[in-house]
Amino acid sequence: MKKQERYDAVLAYFQQQMPEVSTELEFGSVYQLLVAVILSAQCTDKRINQVTPLLFSRFPDAQAMAAVEADDVYEYIKSVSYPHAKARHLVEMSRSLVNNFGGEVPSDMAQLLTLPGVGRKTANVIQAVAFGRATMAVDTHVYRVSHRLGLVTKSDNTPYKVEQALMRHIPNDLIPLAHHWLLLHGRYVCTSQKPKCQKCGLQNVCPKLLEGSKLE
Repeated sequence: MKKQERYDAVLAYFQQQMPEVSTELEFGSVYQLLVAVILSAQCTDKRINQVTPLLFSRFPDAQAMAAVEADDVYEYIKSVSYPHAKARHLVEMSRSLVNNFGGEVPSDMAQLLTLPGVGRKTANVIQAVAFGRATMAVDTHVYRVSHRLGLVTKSDNTPYKVEQALMRHIPNDLIPLAHHWLLLHGRYVCTSQKPKCQKCGLQNVCPKLLEGSKLE
């Protein structure tokens, strides 16, 4: 099977199975989405959704969070991974928004990357989910599934290389959806440990036995 044929088969399957899909994070504004995405690093969306209602009731916008110290934010997020670092990032990010962007989250990639705690993956999520841009955020799930399904090669050994490879083969209008398709497939079916292959509808295109498939 040629690579583009593999992409076409995978995308057709997801379009049929999950025609409408978005992030599982819960938020009420672009700012709150940004906070949730920062918090979600190395933590489950389920845990973040348990934490953010109280956090957002106290700090609904950048102005509110910029006015406090990291220790104040820590009390609301101490059950997530790396709470001290994330509390500091959230306060610094909020102050940067207030000081440099009028409290509003910018849509420009370069501007997003100036915000404390915001890396390329987070910026891509914001662009895709909040602004509908054709950007591909590569987290551990997207990285793993892309390799296992043979969508990328063994030499695509960094998140950025995987991002670029996926962007070359996926139509622009499907890129924001494809991020969620690959992520959710990795989260619930093609899991890191004990993947549920018997429940996977992509067995006919999955190169399980190919070297570099990353599927044991």
